[in-house]
Formats: sequence, structure tokens, C-alpha cells
Amino acid sequence: MQQVHSVESLWASFVSAHPEVVRPDDVYSAWHFCDNKSDADELVQLVVAGVKRATAGDLWSYEAEGELLPRPGDFNVITDWDGNAYCIIRTVSVEVVAFQDVNDQFASAEGEGDRSLKYWREAHWAAFGRSLTAIGREPSVDMPVVCEVFEVVFVG
Repeated sequence: MQQVHSVESLWASFVSAHPEVVRPDDVYSAWHFCDNKSDADELVQLVVAGVKRATAGDLWSYEAEGELLPRPGDFNVITDWDGNAYCIIRTVSVEVVAFQDVNDQFASAEGEGDRSLKYWREAHWAAFGRSLTAIGREPSVDMPVVCEVFEVVFVG
């Protein structure tokens, strides 16, 4: 069983262990994947195991929430649903593409299900449908998707 940490203690451990990577003015965000406990807890384990190396969100929800898009170099502390910190990731690349243009390579990097594009489309159509309903929109094949690739830089 992996030890869990608070967000602050995991970040402090990372800064202490890797002063060559983190600058004093670097900031981070802390969050969990997905909109439910079961998926959030499973996905953080896939990240720690090195299977999940990407994530996607719908652009319309970012805009509705006034949330900035991820940028290469961003640090994020990834937690489970309950807020226990497991690892720190750094964004490698970000691309906004239409839902229908997400490719096999990205779907595989997300590391979910059988890692196929078919699975990715089914799972994300459902997830985006839930988030878009909350802001009065509906998913479409041409909706913009924020495709983020990341690397794990620290595991607690």
C-alpha cells in the first residue's frame, strides 16, 4: 500500500528532493481526475503505475468555469477523490482538437480501459456529456477537447 500525503507535504517533499527542477516561484494546482470517487481513485493509481500519461477535458467547461488551460511546464499534485496526494505531474504538451480528431495515440496515452480509441470515445462522450449538461451544452463530434500529455515527476 502506497503512503498517502497531504498536498502541501507532498509538494514540500518534491521541492526538497529536487531543487534543480523546481524554482522558488513555481506554483502548482492540486486536483483529482474525473467526477466520481471510483474513477478518480482508479485513475490516480494508473498515473502512479506509469500507465496514464495524458488527460482530456472539454474546452467549453474550462471556459464556463473561467479556468486557464494547462500549459507546458505546469506542475499538478494529483490526488484521489478524498484529497490524498499521490504524485506530481508536469504538463509536457497541450493541444485543442475536435472530439472526432482525437487519435489512437492519445487514447492509448490516457491509459484507461483497453486503451483503444473506441473505449476513449465512449468513456469521454459520457463524461463530457455530464459536465456539459451542467453548463447547458451538449456534446458534439466537433466540440473542442483539451488534450494534455504529462510526465510523472514525483511519487510520494
